[in-house]
Amino acid sequence: MKTAIVTGAGGFIGSHMARFLKQKGYFVTGIDIKKPEFSKSAADKFIIADLRDPKLVKKHLFKVDELYMLAADMGGMGFISCNGPQIVHNNAIINLNLLKRSAELKVGKVFFSSSACAYPEEKQMSTRNSGLKETDAYPANPDTAYGWEKIFTEQTCLSYNQELGLKIAIARFHNIYGPEGTYEGGREKSPAALCRKIANAKKTDSIEVWGDGKQTRSYCYIDDCLEGVYKLMHSNYNLPMNIGSTRLITINKMVDFIAKIANKKITKKYNLNRPQGVRGRNSDNTLIKETLSWEPQISLEEGLEKTYFWIENQLKKKE
Repeated sequence: MKTAIVTGAGGFIGSHMARFLKQKGYFVTGIDIKKPEFSKSAADKFIIADLRDPKLVKKHLFKVDELYMLAADMGGMGFISCNGPQIVHNNAIINLNLLKRSAELKVGKVFFSSSACAYPEEKQMSTRNSGLKETDAYPANPDTAYGWEKIFTEQTCLSYNQELGLKIAIARFHNIYGPEGTYEGGREKSPAALCRKIANAKKTDSIEVWGDGKQTRSYCYIDDCLEGVYKLMHSNYNLPMNIGSTRLITINKMVDFIAKIANKKITKKYNLNRPQGVRGRNSDNTLIKETLSWEPQISLEEGLEKTYFWIENQLKKKE
């Protein structure tokens, strides 16, 4: 039986990854500072530990076939735009601790979850973004400290691979969304935030939209993301690779999609004083299609419908 450790197993992608690997027949150990918020962990063993502490990393990390580094202090634009020092400090320490111990243990292979936030700001100034290629990351100039930390850890992973022989896989995630993700409290990303606002709205109502609504993004549903990560981990490719969708959409159109799913008439109130990030961000999937024969299978409409009704149900439980 293959063995895997998922760090960040109490978070959105990490909890889904633990379930995904368990279904693949792995013995899964989850490690996080907290347990999953919305469902019981699928991990065979779950360890509560603060991975910023090297003593705890040394105590709880052990040799496995695969390590998935999904632990991170992060959130949507509202969070990462004003918590740079905290994010860089926490994430860099977590990742450095995990890589050092993985090399000492000779872990079979390590996956690092990077982000599209690693791409340069000047390549994301237009809402008509044709897609960011992996090679576009350099010269580096991310628009947030969060993105700079991702660039730093990518390079650290590559140095461990090149100089110490640690097998690695690196994915740059482009807006992964779906059920069982944070949808309130300040760390939520745009799909979850919009779903929550519309779920809380009356049959005919207005919601606040950050920015002018014309900013564009592409979104990848969690199930597609997991398949992409799994394929990447079981390939020989060791440079950063995009995992995302190439379908560009405005925030305005996202609101309209979700309102249709909710069967509500929603108007938009724009708040130009709230963080909105770059003007346009999209994934170029040429490399992953050619290398892994992967592309998203779940449409945005299908993914948003699943996400919306899950969030609506969560809110009803609180009534």
